[in-house]
Amino acid sequence: MSGRVAGKTALITGAAGGLGEAMAWMLVREGARVALTDVDGTRAQALADAINAEVAGSAFAYAHDVRSEDQWVDVVARGAAAMGGLSVLINNAGVGDVLLFAEQDTAENWQRQYEINLRSVMFGCKHAMPHLRAAAPSSIINISSIAGLAGAPGMGAYNATKAGVWMYTKTVALEAAKMEWNVRVNSVHPVFIKTPILDPFIAMAHGDEAKAHERLARGIPLKRIGEPDDVAYAVLYLASDESKFVTGTEFKIDGGMLAQ
Repeated sequence: MSGRVAGKTALITGAAGGLGEAMAWMLVREGARVALTDVDGTRAQALADAINAEVAGSAFAYAHDVRSEDQWVDVVARGAAAMGGLSVLINNAGVGDVLLFAEQDTAENWQRQYEINLRSVMFGCKHAMPHLRAAAPSSIINISSIAGLAGAPGMGAYNATKAGVWMYTKTVALEAAKMEWNVRVNSVHPVFIKTPILDPFIAMAHGDEAKAHERLARGIPLKRIGEPDDVAYAVLYLASDESKFVTGTEFKIDGGMLAQ
């Protein structure tokens, strides 16, 4: 532990597994305390227990449906109270498409992804901002996707909502800068990462995980898909004061995919 985020307090949504879990472990091992929220409160608590077994008193868990503004008010207040403030918000919760082309897509699919992927980010920024201002210098890190920067067939709702996260991030960054709140706001854009979000692609490969990963890696110049820690390291930098002059930008973690 080098203490890159010593004294920081972070709330992470969608924290029970995948990217959120990797971020939680990395931040704690670098000195932060974390509030872990997830629609699956049982898994979030299990992760908090595991983290506290390694670094006692460093993790707190809350059941949290990010679609509910009332629940946002509650978990932000409880998390800040438990940790003694809030200096980092990581809007990580998200869901993916079911690979529907436009003529097959449904209003229900769009509504669900809008509420979880995009509107929840607004709720988080809105209700965390007073706490972040009080604990400044602070950071908001919104997890978008490469799919928010480039289109893909069959992923209309995901593309649209993740693009919305990208642009909303820039707006909030400029607002915070204009008001001199010392709250930085950035977005992170991963490509394919080894998390459960790849399960539909594995199913399309008849359960052959290696084959699915190989297919997904073909369009990536580095010829492999990413690991959760590849994203967590970027989040660590943005959560730390090392990034004190970085705001309103997008971090691509894509193995060179969008450089082509």
